[in-house]
Amino acid sequence: MNASVKLGIVLLLSLEISFTKSISLNCLLVISSLIYLLGKKINLKNFIYTACIPLLPAFGSWSSIYFYGTGDNHHMAWVMFSRIFAYVWLGATLTLTTHIDEILKALEQNVKLPNTFVYGMLAAFNFIPKIGQEIKTIKIAAQMRGVTLHFWSPQIFFKAILTSLRWSNNLAQAMTSHGFSEGAPRTYYQVMPIPTWNMGVALCIILIVQLYLMYPLWP
Repeated sequence: MNASVKLGIVLLLSLEISFTKSISLNCLLVISSLIYLLGKKINLKNFIYTACIPLLPAFGSWSSIYFYGTGDNHHMAWVMFSRIFAYVWLGATLTLTTHIDEILKALEQNVKLPNTFVYGMLAAFNFIPKIGQEIKTIKIAAQMRGVTLHFWSPQIFFKAILTSLRWSNNLAQAMTSHGFSEGAPRTYYQVMPIPTWNMGVALCIILIVQLYLMYPLWP
């Protein structure tokens, strides 16, 4: 499925459950997301990590509303608990199955996101591994001078920022030398079309959610 369509589905469903109080809908979205991810055969480590991420915020929201809320606090506590899990697993259907490069390229071609923003984001994500390696280099260089730098040491952040500024300047020069200019027409090495069946699936998913809200199996 096209990445921009998948992102649109995730955003619409997330917005939908933000204004509803249906525990069953949240659970249905979580189960559907789990089935989808299992079908995609994602890495087990990523699967477990995603399952653990919402535990603390979900429990915090549940306990604060359950014990200190007013009105129908018991129902709302479980709504918030299930909603957090729904948010995380809906996001996982996109982030664990689609690379960031594919998402940004699809948004550029299908949603007309500005070229400078897209290539800036791509550069930022590609710089992340290099920043980790640069921090290791900074620590080793400091140890050769008899200085031990910890992760909270301001020297690390200062030198990393200077390095990032140098990289950004080099990137800007490289883009200019390759003929990149804002607003100019561009061709694409990898075209990201939106097949008709993608839109059909998206409409079916949204319609099923609306029908379920009208005729829920349980609250």
